Order: sequence, then structure tokens, then C-alpha cells
Amino acid sequence: MDEQRSTVTIPVGDAQLPADLMLPAQPVGVVLFAHGSGSSRHSPRNVAVAETLNGRGLGTVLVDLLTPAEDEVDARTAELRFDIGLLAGRLAGIVDWLAAERPAGEVPIGLFGASTGAAAALVAAASRADRVGAVVSRGGRPDLAGAALAQVRTPTLLLVGGLDEEVIALNEQALVELGEVGELRVVPGATHLFEEPGTLEQVADHAGTWFTTHLSRAVPSPVRRS
Repeated sequence: MDEQRSTVTIPVGDAQLPADLMLPAQPVGVVLFAHGSGSSRHSPRNVAVAETLNGRGLGTVLVDLLTPAEDEVDARTAELRFDIGLLAGRLAGIVDWLAAERPAGEVPIGLFGASTGAAAALVAAASRADRVGAVVSRGGRPDLAGAALAQVRTPTLLLVGGLDEEVIALNEQALVELGEVGELRVVPGATHLFEEPGTLEQVADHAGTWFTTHLSRAVPSPVRRS
């Protein structure tokens, strides 16, 4: 399948955020990735999942949620990587950009969040229910989404490693808050980072099926005109 790969800069508020776009010839949807704490758009795990999604006909957007200057601060203090409000606001802004600029065409949008990025994805999904058609969390901390968790109306898949006992418990609690839109799947033999052979491939397969199923049912929202 032919793919169009490009690096773009997405304006969100006062920030200019670099992003890598991978778009199949005729994407059935586009998935925006939210990386975990201390990571970046070059996360090898997210890149691997994105490549699998591309093979399923989905466009992907891997983006740095912090500016280079913010990254320098965060490298010293580790404070911004846990600022879920900031990260969720950036994600929501990128969702708006995807809906307005339509680099993948007029297709539904999904969110894939890892670790703390999953919390930001859920907060963004709650605030953009008309634009986000599906969410997948990998080893996520949905508890950090706070009160927004109960406001999510988007089909949400929680993927957790079978050996990641503390995170399993947090996701089980989050599942209660999500109600009927949530589903929890445990990947046997996997730890938090899904480093064990074959476990990340299972994550990618589950995510691919979830997005192709639910985004095919979603209707792209019209661009809001001021």
C-alpha cells in the first residue's frame, strides 16, 4: 500500500508542535498518538503500532506534545509530562487542526494514548466527543483523567499487560467510570512496556481492530465556522 510520509508543524495556541504523518493512499480514518511521560513522537513502541495501523488502512499522527523549550524544562523537573490538562489541551487542539486542515481527508479521528498520554487522550476525547470516534489506551493511567473519565462517550479500549498488576487495578477502576463505552483487555505475560516477545504485536492487532471497527461507524464532524 502506497503511503505518504511527511513531517509538519501543527500550531496549537502559542506552541508549534512537530508531527510525523503517515497516510495510506485512501485512509479509512486517522489516529493521533499521545506518548507517555518522558517519551516523544519517536517512541519505538508507538512507531511500531502506527506502522501496523497504516497496514490496516489508517493514517497516523505521531506528535511531540511539548515544545523543545518545554522539553528542556521537563528534562530537569519532570513536571510538564504529568500536566494532563496541558497535554489534553494540546491534543484537543490537534484534533481541531485535523478536522479543519484534513490532511488525511474527511475521515474519522481516533486517539491512541500510552501511559500518562492515555489520560490526556481521555480528557481530550471527553472535550471533543463530536470529533473523536475511538480511543485506545496502552498501559495507560486513565485514573489521571480525573472527573473527565465519567464524561467520556467515545468507545474506549484499555490494554494492560498481564504482569502489570498495579496498572490493571487502576484500569479496572477506570472501567467502572467509563461504563458501557469501555472495554478492558489484558495481554498475558506482558509487563508495563510490553517488551516481551509478541506482546506489542498483540497490542497493535487489538488497536487496529478497535479503530477500524469503531471509526467505520463514526461520521466525520463538519468544520465549525466562526
